[in-house]
Amino acid sequence: MGKPFSGNIVRNTEAITRWLALTPREPALEPELPIIDAHHHLWDVRAAANRYLLDDLLADIAQGHNICATVYVEAHAMYRAFGPVHMKPVGEVEFANGNAAMAASGIYGKCRVAEAIVGHADLMLGGAVQEVLEAQAAVAGGRLRGIRYAAPYDDDSELKRFLARPVPPHRLSDPVFREGFAQLAKFGLSFDAWLYHPQLPDLLALANDFPDTQIVLDHIGTVLGVGPYDGQQAGSLRRWAADMRQLAGCKNVTVKLGGLGMPVVGMDLHERELPPSSQDLATAWRPYMETCLDIFGTERCMFESNFPVDKQSCGYSELWNAFKQLTVSYSDTERTALFSGTAARVYRLLPADSPAGA
Repeated sequence: MGKPFSGNIVRNTEAITRWLALTPREPALEPELPIIDAHHHLWDVRAAANRYLLDDLLADIAQGHNICATVYVEAHAMYRAFGPVHMKPVGEVEFANGNAAMAASGIYGKCRVAEAIVGHADLMLGGAVQEVLEAQAAVAGGRLRGIRYAAPYDDDSELKRFLARPVPPHRLSDPVFREGFAQLAKFGLSFDAWLYHPQLPDLLALANDFPDTQIVLDHIGTVLGVGPYDGQQAGSLRRWAADMRQLAGCKNVTVKLGGLGMPVVGMDLHERELPPSSQDLATAWRPYMETCLDIFGTERCMFESNFPVDKQSCGYSELWNAFKQLTVSYSDTERTALFSGTAARVYRLLPADSPAGA
């Protein structure tokens, strides 16, 4: 069955902070390069002593990279405690917009935090999901850009055990799900897809059937490396790359480059005695990143931090240094697309170097 898997967040905030402090923080490479962090979360998971709120994100942003704006992505945070169950995710959009409004004041720095918001709505409501989307748009301050419906599935019991919102196999093919999915285009919303790499054929079918809906594949498709996939990385990479080539034929699909700090990938970065350097990260991540870039091109890829999930495996400065090292041979135009341009286009953001409050 392979090595044991302990979930996506394996340590509390204090433990992660202590571990990251074991080595000096790397200074930012190319500190003037404009960056849009295309994927992060904010939350306060009291039961797990895991907190990552605006001050925590701003402290990471202050490490020297030129983070001009961010995309907030749902993480089951700050749901409303009362009211109909299907409407509770509206609270997370409201929460994200509140943080965005604070950042837009400019008094916390120049970064336009949560300039775009990707919320969650239960697409298994079918056409009735319109009520949720309307309510989220009403509280989003014009920042709602998409919906994420997390759909990772695998038959392995360990992989299923640590999913907060488990789904049955082939959820993306469910007719009721697709009825709900069809509502996104009516609201001008994109779809963030999080799933495991064996599920990419399901996403391919969805993208082909809904060519007018922008689909963003999170975490390069999450190539599994734990449980039954432990020790099978070469085969998994071949299968993943073949499916990604098929998916690239769908022009409505773009890819987020990141998420490789998650334990499910099986790199065990979080288990090292000392935090990895940016060079360590670049070496470990290169086969995945270069394959994506070769298949999709820079105009259809964007970098993400996936913090605080990936924070358990590396520091914020080291993460962005690794991305910069991986693209040092690319042209200025290509790097602009990767670090800000693709995210700005897909999520309809201001140019990366626009001031906060613009």
